[in-house]
Amino acid sequence: MSDHTEHDLLRELFPETARELFGDAHIPRETLGLYPVADGRLALISGAQLAEFTPIDPKGNKALHCDLCHYTRSRSEAALYRVVVGARRSRYLTLCIATESCQQRAGKEGVRGLAERIFPIESPYVE
Repeated sequence: MSDHTEHDLLRELFPETARELFGDAHIPRETLGLYPVADGRLALISGAQLAEFTPIDPKGNKALHCDLCHYTRSRSEAALYRVVVGARRSRYLTLCIATESCQQRAGKEGVRGLAERIFPIESPYVE
């Protein structure tokens, strides 16, 4: 009896077909997403890069426009966040509090666009 599986045979004899059917396990998948962390903070992860979004205390009662999904939300549904991107440099973004549904509305390209606006983050220390 043979110790080879169908998967092994396809990978060896027909590598392109195996990649189409099973994917390539040797190619690392890009990690991309916005995740809630403790104390109302958010973490944006893109590959090996990480940015932390810190919520800012709300002032006023006006509606906010989400920079990710581009929906206008009330103060109870959106928040203003600050992310440090370099020495004495910060970016301010408005994001929905319900991050999962916001990312679904924005899609993968929307999250990738947000990551391109934030990354690369420089060293926060002045040399």
